[in-house]
Amino acid sequence: MDHHIQQQPHHYDGGENDYMQQEDDWDRDMLLDPAWEKQQRKTFTAWCNSHLRKAGTQIENIEEDFRDGLKLMLLLEVISGERLAKPERGKMRVHKISNVNKALDFIASKGVKLVSIGAEETSAKEGLLLWCQRKTAPYKNVNIQNFHISWKDGLGFCALIHRHRPELIDYGKLRKDDPMTNLNTAFDVAEKYLDIPKMLDAEDIVGTARPDEKAIMTYVSSFYHAFSGAQKAETAANRICKVLAVNQENEQLMEDYEKLASDLLEWIRRTIPWLENRVPENTMQAMQQKLEDFRDYRRLHKPPKVQEKCQLEINFNTLQTKLRLSNRPAFMPSEGKMVSDISNAWGSLEGAEKGYEEWLLNEIRRLERLDHLAEKFRQKAAIHEAWTDGKEEMLQQKDYETASLSDIKALLKKHEAFESDLAAHQDRVEQIAAIAQELNELEYYDSPSVNARCQQICDQWDSLGVLTQKRSEALQRTEKLLETIDQLYLEFAKRAAPFNNWMEGAMEDLQDTFIVHTIEEIQGLSTAHEQFKATLPEADKERQAILGIHNEIAKIVQTYHVNMAGTNPYTTINSQEINAKWDKVRQLVPQRDQALIEEHARQQNNERLRRQFANQANVIGPWIQTKMQEIGRISIEMHGTLEDQLTHLRQYEKSIVNYKPKIDQLEGDHQLIQEALIFDNKHTNYTMEHIRVGWEQLLTTIARTINEIENQILTRDAKGISQDQMNEFRASFNHFDRDHSGRLGAEEFKACLISLGFDIGNDAQGEAEFSRIMSIVDPNRLGVVTFQAFIDFMSRETADTDTADQVMASFKVLAGDKNYILVDELRRELPPDQAEYCIARMTPYTGPDAVPGALDYMSFSTALYGESDL
Repeated sequence: MDHHIQQQPHHYDGGENDYMQQEDDWDRDMLLDPAWEKQQRKTFTAWCNSHLRKAGTQIENIEEDFRDGLKLMLLLEVISGERLAKPERGKMRVHKISNVNKALDFIASKGVKLVSIGAEETSAKEGLLLWCQRKTAPYKNVNIQNFHISWKDGLGFCALIHRHRPELIDYGKLRKDDPMTNLNTAFDVAEKYLDIPKMLDAEDIVGTARPDEKAIMTYVSSFYHAFSGAQKAETAANRICKVLAVNQENEQLMEDYEKLASDLLEWIRRTIPWLENRVPENTMQAMQQKLEDFRDYRRLHKPPKVQEKCQLEINFNTLQTKLRLSNRPAFMPSEGKMVSDISNAWGSLEGAEKGYEEWLLNEIRRLERLDHLAEKFRQKAAIHEAWTDGKEEMLQQKDYETASLSDIKALLKKHEAFESDLAAHQDRVEQIAAIAQELNELEYYDSPSVNARCQQICDQWDSLGVLTQKRSEALQRTEKLLETIDQLYLEFAKRAAPFNNWMEGAMEDLQDTFIVHTIEEIQGLSTAHEQFKATLPEADKERQAILGIHNEIAKIVQTYHVNMAGTNPYTTINSQEINAKWDKVRQLVPQRDQALIEEHARQQNNERLRRQFANQANVIGPWIQTKMQEIGRISIEMHGTLEDQLTHLRQYEKSIVNYKPKIDQLEGDHQLIQEALIFDNKHTNYTMEHIRVGWEQLLTTIARTINEIENQILTRDAKGISQDQMNEFRASFNHFDRDHSGRLGAEEFKACLISLGFDIGNDAQGEAEFSRIMSIVDPNRLGVVTFQAFIDFMSRETADTDTADQVMASFKVLAGDKNYILVDELRRELPPDQAEYCIARMTPYTGPDAVPGALDYMSFSTALYGESDL
C-alpha cells in the first residue's frame, strides 16, 4: 500500500435526526430545481449509451429516441441478454405504442416496479455504499458516507481507480482543495482505460451544493461493475497460473529425471562389458595396469555415479510426492528407466565389478607363478643342455675298435660311470617336463617355445638313452678283452660323480628364485638354508677325500708310467672342476643369505602394512555399522519439529561426510597392500570392498532419510497439516512399529487407523473400507505400509486441494462464460510464458458454438489432473 493510504474513521456530521431532516430539505429543493432535471437526463442518457454502444448505436434525446420503442427494446435486450418479442417496424403511432408496451411488459415480467423505492432498492444502495467504504477505507482524506456530498472533492472516484489500477493515477499528487482536477482526472481515466462513459461533468458536481444522488449512484455502479469483473478475472487467472506453474515445474523435474536416468544407464551399459572382459594379458606389467585402471574406476569414476544414483532416487521420490500433493497422476518414466530398472542395472554392475577384481588378483597370481616357473624352466633347461652338450658325439665314437684291453676296460668303466651320471640326470629331465606341462596348463603366453625346447630336450634324452644302450652293448661284447682297469680311477669316478651332482644341485638350489607371501614362508626358507649350511663341513670332507683319490691316481700313473695322458678314463670330472664348483657353492651361500634377509625385511614390511590396514579397518567398519543403526533409530524417533529433525539430520550428514578422509586414508593403505602383492590379512575380517559398500550404503541411507523428512515437510505445507498433527501421525505409527523397521503390517496398520479415529469394524462394510485404504497405501500388494505412504494417505484425508472442476471454472471466468477460450484472451489474462504453455497444449474446441481459433479449456483442465491425455 502507498505511503499516502491510511485507515480513516468514518462518521456522520451531527446527529442522525438532523441529518435526515437535512436530507429531506435537500430532496424537496432539488425537485424544484430545473438544473437537477437536466443533470438527471444527462446521467441517464450516458448510462443508456454505455449499454447501447455494445449493439452499435446510441441516443441523443431520451424523449425523442425512445418514442418509437425500438431502441428501448434494444436497450433491454443488451441489459438482460435475452430476446424480446419482434418489434413493430411501422411509422404509425399505434406501432410505436405497441413497441413501448412490449418493453414495459418485459420489465414487469422480471418483477421490476416502475414507481416508488422499495426495500430491494434500499438494500442495493446500502450494499454499494458499503463496497465504496471498504475499498476507500485506507485512503487519506476520503470519507464516503453517502452518494452526494462525499464525492464532491473527487478523491473518492480517484481512490476507487487507484485501489484497483494503481498504475493509472498518481494518488500522492492529488489535493483535497482541487476538486475540479480530481474529478476530471478520474472521469478521463475511467473513460479512456476502464471503458466507463463520462456520465457527469466536474462542473455539475462542484457547482452544486448537493450533487444528485441517483446520478452519483449510477456513475459509481459503473465503477463497481468494471472492477468486480476485473477482480473475478484476476482471481481466476491467479488460480490458473498456480496450477500451470505446478505442471511446468513437474514436467521439468520429469525431463531432468529422464536425462539423468539415461546418462546413468548409458554409463552402466558402457562399463559392464569392460568389467566382464576376462581376456588375460600376457605380462605382469599389463595386468598391473588393468588393476590400476580398476583402482581409478573405484576411486574416481564410480563415486560420482553412486551420488547420481542416490540423487536420482531422491528426485523420483520428491517428484512423486509433489504429484500426489497436487492431485496429479503418478510419474511413469520411460520403459527401462524405472528406479527398479536402474537398481537392477546397478546390481549387474556391482556383480561384474566384484568378479572383475577377483579375476584380476587371480590373474596376477597366475602370471607371477608363470614367470617363476618359466625362469625355473630356463635355468634347469640351460643346466641340462650344458650337460648334454657333446654327449651324443661321445656315445657315437668307435674308439673301442682300436683300443687295447686296458683301454676297453677303461672305456667300459667310463661308460658305467656315464650311465650312473645319466641316471642322476633323469630326475632333472622329469622336472623340466613337469614344469613345461604346468606352464601349458596355466596357459603361459610363450608355451609354444617352451614346448619346443622341452620336446628337443626329451628327444635328445631319448636319443642319449638309445645311444647309451648301443654303446653299452658294444663295450660288453668286448668286455672279455678288457682285463685291466685302474680301480683308483674308478673309485674317483664313482665318488666324484655323485659329489659333482650334489654340487650342481646345490648351485641350482642356491640360485633358484623363490616367491613367498607370508613371513612364516620366508622363515621356513631361512631354516632350510641354515640346515643346508650345516651340511657343508661334511661335504668339504668328501671333497678332500675325492681330491685325495685324484692325487693317489696321479702318483700311481707317474710311478708306473701308465700311458693315460694324465686323464681319468672313467669320468670327465677332474679336481679343478670340483674345486671350481666348490668355490662357486661357497660364493653362492652368502648371496643366498642376503636374498633371504632382504625377503625377510620385505615380509616384515608387508606384515606392518597388514596391521596398519587392520587397525584402521577394525575401527571404521564398526563405526559405519553404528552410524547405520543410529540413522535407523533417528528415522523413527520424534524430537521437535520436522525442520528440527531435518537440521539435525543434515548436521549428522555433515559429520559423516567429514569422516571421508579416514576412508581415503584406508584406500591409500589398501593400495599399498595391493602394490606389495599382499592377498590375505589375518588381523581383520574387513576387506576394502566391505568398507566401500558400507560407506556407500551409509551415504545413501542418510540422504534417503533426509529426503523422507523433506517430503514430509512438503506434504505438511502443501496440505496445511499442523506440526501437532504430524507428531500425532508419527507417534501412532511408531507405537505400532514395534520392530522399528519403518513399516507396518496390515493388522498393525489397521490398529493404527483405529487409534486415529477411523471407523473400521470387523463387519463386511468395515473390511471393504479397509481393503479400499490398503489399495491406496499398498498398491503393489506387498502387505506392508511405509511411513511416507501413511503420511500421504492421512494428508489426503485431512486437507483440501485444487481440482479439475475448479480450474475449469477459472478458465470459464477468463473466457467470459463461454465454453471455449481464444488465444487473445489467454495472452491478455495470463503471464506470457504460461499463456504460451496453454496455447501449445490446448486442443481446438469442436462444440456447436465454436468459432475460428477457439480452444478447448475443459479437456486441458482434466488432463492437468490425469483424467484425460494432453
